Amino acid sequence: MTTSIREKSAYHHGDLRASLLSTAKDIVNKQGIEQLSLRKMAEKVGVSRTAAYHHFKDKNELLCAIAADGFEQWQAQSVNIFSDTTQSNKEKFHLFVYSYIRFAMDNANLYDLMFGRTLWKKEAANDTLKKIAYQSFEHQVKMTQLWQQQNILNKNENALRLAQVVWGTLHGIAKLQIDGIYTESTNIDEMCHCAVTLFL
Repeated sequence: MTTSIREKSAYHHGDLRASLLSTAKDIVNKQGIEQLSLRKMAEKVGVSRTAAYHHFKDKNELLCAIAADGFEQWQAQSVNIFSDTTQSNKEKFHLFVYSYIRFAMDNANLYDLMFGRTLWKKEAANDTLKKIAYQSFEHQVKMTQLWQQQNILNKNENALRLAQVVWGTLHGIAKLQIDGIYTESTNIDEMCHCAVTLFL
């Protein structure tokens, strides 16, 4: 089968973009964003660079798509935690904290892309990424309000500021591990436990 036929087949089934994105995420997770290029991504999928450029006009747009996919991935995981009827409200909060840190640890390069300076400090985040990232944080604020209603978190604090502090704490723990400051899993577990105890 020639490349052009494979490309047409992929377009026909509507899965080429998903395949390109999945391959790009794999490269980022295993090798870092420095090793990612549209050419390398296209070669791994088995299509031409022209086909890749049809879906992503440049590397920045590809990086934004990868980061957006990361936010959606974490959002789905978070929703599943709070949809679990077998856990108490406090157990769900506990699981949320540990799952956030685990997500960051298991996807270190993706996590750095989602929250790092590559896209945000350089103001390179596109509208699609901004929308998904802000929706993710809005979900965090709504969950904070719910935790306050459930007497899990302090009702007297502003929900937005409390959500920012909770996220900032978890982000800090995640970065300490990702950046190699703390590498022992027991240290991370104990910090997570301490964070849960303080917030509760």
